[in-house]
Amino acid sequence: MGPGTEVEWDRDGGRVESGTEVRPPTTRAWRLAAVFVFACASASSGPAQDRTAPVIIVETSRGSFAFETFPDEAPKTVAHVVDLVRRGFYDGQRFHRVVPGFVVQWGDPQSRDPSKDALWGRGAEAASGRAVGAAEISRRRTHVKGAVAMSHPGNASLADSQMYVTLEDRVDLDGRYAVFGQVVSGIEVLERIQRGDVIIRMSVKE
Repeated sequence: MGPGTEVEWDRDGGRVESGTEVRPPTTRAWRLAAVFVFACASASSGPAQDRTAPVIIVETSRGSFAFETFPDEAPKTVAHVVDLVRRGFYDGQRFHRVVPGFVVQWGDPQSRDPSKDALWGRGAEAASGRAVGAAEISRRRTHVKGAVAMSHPGNASLADSQMYVTLEDRVDLDGRYAVFGQVVSGIEVLERIQRGDVIIRMSVKE
């Protein structure tokens, strides 16, 4: 019905417009319409998103910190790291690279052995032996302070077990490494970490 259209009603309550009688919709018609609208709304909204992103707790010799993960942006990376954590892969390792104001890095199983200090973070033995297999670099997740990202030997898809936390914003790293998490508590602990400090235990809270 456009603006300026004249509407009349007959004695039975029917609407008359341009000589055509239009009856008010019945109760059954209203119910059918409501069901149709509800069905369309449900279909367009898609399945409910009830997945909770894993939070990883890192207990160290200097205190604990925690970081949330981003399974929507980096699903394979998050699944890979969570699996390693659950298998106890990181327990007993040491932080093998610490640059104040830049990064704290860990993930090399060789770091459990102090006698291999010169090899920490280097070579084929400095990983779990099973790469992520995907370069999940997102424009949405950047290297802000507290970002958790995967280290790699030159190809982001070959990232494995080594990860790092940025201690300041580092936009120069964006687009090169997959950021898959963000520190949510204990950033002050990370700022106290020194090379050789021990990771007592890592665990997953979901």
